[in-house]
Amino acid sequence: MLRDLPLSGIVVVELSDSASAPFTGKVLAELGAEVWKVERPSGDSARGWGPSMWKGSGAAFHALNRGKRCISVDIKDREQLATLHRLIAERADVFIHNLRPGSSAQYGLDADSLRVTKPELICCEIGAFGHEGPLNTLPGYDPLMQAFSGIMSITGEEEGAPVRAGVSIVDFGSGMWAVIGILAALHRRNTKHCGATVNGSLLETAIAWMSVGIAGYNTDGASGERHGSGVAFIVPHRAYPTADGDLVVSCANDALFARLCEVLERPEWATDDRFATNAGRLQNRSDIDRLIGERLAKESRAYWQERLQASGIPVAPIQTTAEIVAHEQTRALGIIGKPSDDEIGVVGLPLSFDGKRPPPLPAARDIGADNDKIDEVLKPRL
Repeated sequence: MLRDLPLSGIVVVELSDSASAPFTGKVLAELGAEVWKVERPSGDSARGWGPSMWKGSGAAFHALNRGKRCISVDIKDREQLATLHRLIAERADVFIHNLRPGSSAQYGLDADSLRVTKPELICCEIGAFGHEGPLNTLPGYDPLMQAFSGIMSITGEEEGAPVRAGVSIVDFGSGMWAVIGILAALHRRNTKHCGATVNGSLLETAIAWMSVGIAGYNTDGASGERHGSGVAFIVPHRAYPTADGDLVVSCANDALFARLCEVLERPEWATDDRFATNAGRLQNRSDIDRLIGERLAKESRAYWQERLQASGIPVAPIQTTAEIVAHEQTRALGIIGKPSDDEIGVVGLPLSFDGKRPPPLPAARDIGADNDKIDEVLKPRL
């Protein structure tokens, strides 16, 4: 199976720390690439991220760095930097880094320098604020970009404080965009035999996630509001409390809303001028949300889920991490796996090829575990 994966034969050198670039490398490894993770001698910051620890490193490190060869390089040491340059020049199809903004050229690791000796190399740089503009040299992290981009201004309860999404959507999104850029560059290299510089950033990703909100602002000048579990442009499309838990109900059109009214035994709502159309429900959001909530609160989550699903109405319970891990649908998909019994289960590639998901990647390695393998893959010096 590994030899059949799309990126089998592609070699990636990933000089990375934290989340976005490591996520990029992990996805490429899951697609079949040979990935060399390069850490500073003290290790990737994610090795110390708690509270969950496994074999001396944070669970986050294991989630983002499976299936990679791990080497440690002090790029401030001339000999070690020279070895890294040789590894890139002799082995790499792709070089990824998220070095401090502006520092790659200092070590000759910028795209222009590297492609002097290897014109077909694909270089991918993942920055914070982007490679141009007045803020391009500033550092940045996921929460900062959720704030700066406006995401937090529309996330949270209407009367509450701004809220960050509970997962690192900007870090992982940046890694995903980097993968897309790298794959496009590899395709072009196959046809035009030229390298590429792929630039992505946390801020550009965050702005991309604001696409609908920005289009709305450019249409009517409204910056957007917080709607809790709901969204600005569809009602109902949010979480409601039941007798024993919360349930998200989504009616993206008027026909689904009419069906919901039938299930809730309130068919008159579907002909009420206030609620019959989505436009009316948007104007009367608080009233219809209150009425739906009062009705759903009278029965259990399972009771309503069964009836709504039977009527074809999109619905989902708000589950805990424990519940989604244990759910039969998750198990059927086989998306959480581990390479051996003495490893933790982590999420695999959310894609299948010819009906088969790539197998779980080997465990994350210790700092510098593959330093002794470098000489084996480099050409002998004359």
